[in-house]
Amino acid sequence: MNKIPNSQLIDGDLPSRRAAWKNIIPFAQSFNGYEHWGSVQKCRKVAKQGVALHKANRDLTQSLTDLRTCLFFEARRWKHLEKNPSKAGLVYVHALVEAIRVRVQAKELA
Repeated sequence: MNKIPNSQLIDGDLPSRRAAWKNIIPFAQSFNGYEHWGSVQKCRKVAKQGVALHKANRDLTQSLTDLRTCLFFEARRWKHLEKNPSKAGLVYVHALVEAIRVRVQAKELA
């Protein structure tokens, strides 16, 4: 999938609610967190905030850009590990996709 700016993102671009990992990867790669934040370190910092919220069973309330950063980082993490996400990892990925869907449907495109 090509890069999709937030301003052009539509609900149809998102994977289905319980999509398989292989169907989520192209969407995760439609945003480049490293480019957006200017460094791997800043991207990682944003991604860690999402993981912390999820592990604390809190709503993923970040901006669309932050949520896409988290999803991008998860795709990079699992690629680096040369594995598919664990069951818990996939639960988090699906939560990210659904939080992104909420922002897109509400037209919160920042």
